[in-house]
Amino acid sequence: MTPAGGLALSVAVLVAGAVVITVVGTRMAFLADRLADRTGLGEAFVGAVFLGASTSLPGITASVTAAWDGLASLALSNALGGIAAQTAFLAIADIVYRKANLEHAAASLGNMMWGALLITLLAALLVAMSGPEISLLGVHPVTPLLFAFYVVGARMVAAAREHPMWRPRITRATRVDRPAPTPKGEGGLAGLWLAFGGAALVVCVAGWGVVQAGEVLAVRTGLSESLVGGLLVAVITSLPELVTSVAAVRQGALTLAVGGVLGGNAFDTLFAAMADVAYREGSLFHAVSPREAALAAFTVLMGAILLLGLLHRQRTGPGRIGWESGLVLLLYLLAMLTLGSEP
Repeated sequence: MTPAGGLALSVAVLVAGAVVITVVGTRMAFLADRLADRTGLGEAFVGAVFLGASTSLPGITASVTAAWDGLASLALSNALGGIAAQTAFLAIADIVYRKANLEHAAASLGNMMWGALLITLLAALLVAMSGPEISLLGVHPVTPLLFAFYVVGARMVAAAREHPMWRPRITRATRVDRPAPTPKGEGGLAGLWLAFGGAALVVCVAGWGVVQAGEVLAVRTGLSESLVGGLLVAVITSLPELVTSVAAVRQGALTLAVGGVLGGNAFDTLFAAMADVAYREGSLFHAVSPREAALAAFTVLMGAILLLGLLHRQRTGPGRIGWESGLVLLLYLLAMLTLGSEP
């Protein structure tokens, strides 16, 4: 599809992509829960690393493709808008979980460490956007640091599961991550990995179609790259996180739901790093508008509030959401209004 493609076809591709991502994403949540139990890695780690990274494939495809096409604002706003949308999706999952405050019930050392790592990576992106315009071979020095921070942080989370230095207090509402027995006829572990990988591939292809359609909409409708990337493309490519989070909550895998979003968001900061490498006109971080910097600041604030919610663990009655979910939804609305404002 090219920018000369039809507007109606672009809308059809967006809708079809959303449907595919939704259906396959639900299956991925189930497979990730089973892998967490069968491998012994735990819901927080599998949700963050495998489920989070796999459901991020559409976003990676979108940001890298847009950067390669020279659309810097679309590439970065998609990455940051996806993080903001996925954090808001976790608030929606809190609404779906009717028994208690989701952040209270899903509190775990792994999830809190993923939240802290997310804020660290987002702060590094802000440094890159607000610092001097420097680059080496067209790549900003912060880009390789983002990869290094993520790898080190993921290893710290894995080590904390084996040798935790402290644990959250167990309450009646806490859902502890304990492996479920293997159902009869489930098959071998290799089959689970193959099924999970196949679903991830389908989601990636759907994401590529979505970003192509998004580029057409940006050209044909006159909407800004920031708004198209941060709202339209970011939300559609983030649908797997919404689907998997709600599906995981309904399955009772609360740690998987929260870990998938926080860890996935930490991984999503690498979209910006990959896009910076793909962008051929210098550093991506200095080719964007001020709205991307504002969006980055919103994502830092949303992540920090969510982390505070995990630490505070508000007690709420059945059917009521926590204060952090309400604030996250409000901040997301403000972030989208900022993207739609005049530069």
